[in-house]
Amino acid sequence: MYRIIALVVLVIVLVLSMSQLEAAVERETFEVSVTIPTADFYVLPVDPQLVQREQVLAYNPVSSQLATLRAPFDVKNVGGAIGARLDQAAYLFNGTDRVDLRVKFNDVELGLTQSEVVSTADARPGKRVGLEIAAIKPDGDYRPGHYFGTVHMVFDALAP
Repeated sequence: MYRIIALVVLVIVLVLSMSQLEAAVERETFEVSVTIPTADFYVLPVDPQLVQREQVLAYNPVSSQLATLRAPFDVKNVGGAIGARLDQAAYLFNGTDRVDLRVKFNDVELGLTQSEVVSTADARPGKRVGLEIAAIKPDGDYRPGHYFGTVHMVFDALAP
């Protein structure tokens, strides 16, 4: 008789402890994706979020300077060099005032005409290079306001 009561108590304790274990369970669901570039040509930011979220150039009121955006890119072109250009002028605008931006890729300043930014010798094996976007301080000082802009870069595989 005592064995049956002990067995019933043990089963009840196990059932109660199992329900408490499930109460402490957390479940998370997230999406995973990957983009694998071709092995022949690519120009990709090391941080893919760079091109998916707004980048803020922090303003320092003491020095009256805007921070420079710097980001590494992985580049490769087995067929030759890599060229780049701006698709349109790069600037920030608040509806009234404009702040021009200087865009450099691999220490080469980009303009509206194409420039070689990675040599054939560096592009064939692949290389990590830097992007730098800096504000060009206007005459006088920056005017107050909320500025927004878009930087459009175009990269081309250059034949040798």
